[in-house]
Amino acid sequence: MNRIFLLGYMGSGKSTVAKKIARKMGYHWLDLDTLIQEQQGASISDIFDDKGEEAFRLMEQQALYSCSHVNDTIVSLGGGTPCFFNNMKWIKDNSISVYLKMPAKVLLNRLQNAKQHRPLLESKDEFELLEFIQQQLGEREKYYLQADIIYPALSVSLEQLIQEINNQNNR
Repeated sequence: MNRIFLLGYMGSGKSTVAKKIARKMGYHWLDLDTLIQEQQGASISDIFDDKGEEAFRLMEQQALYSCSHVNDTIVSLGGGTPCFFNNMKWIKDNSISVYLKMPAKVLLNRLQNAKQHRPLLESKDEFELLEFIQQQLGEREKYYLQADIIYPALSVSLEQLIQEINNQNNR
């Protein structure tokens, strides 16, 4: 299969790692949130504000399903994408999935300075943010852990990750 979906909590490095892997493998790179923003002509924050999370999650699912026609592509998913509807099953059926696993405290450090671009985080102080990340990560990890490859994002060796992807591809 020539479609790889990177999943994990916001701030885990999905987009950065996806770009690097795509370059090394000679694949295309696609960011699901960017695709949604282009399709809707609005930022994710504006979609959340104007239409609500439920409408966003439906748009997200449609964008995800539209990836069924792309090949030789690494797709970085939004943090919640695998956790709604039957998205994780669809991801497993249509791609190799890679979970970039990262501890909550590291995510806190990464997300503190990016809160204004993330609708679920913008109003939280440091304590509330850590509590929110821990709670949400606890809820979402049951989906993330279904990925074909679970990779510790703090020690990403692109060569090692690509080898694991290739091994999965050859099964």
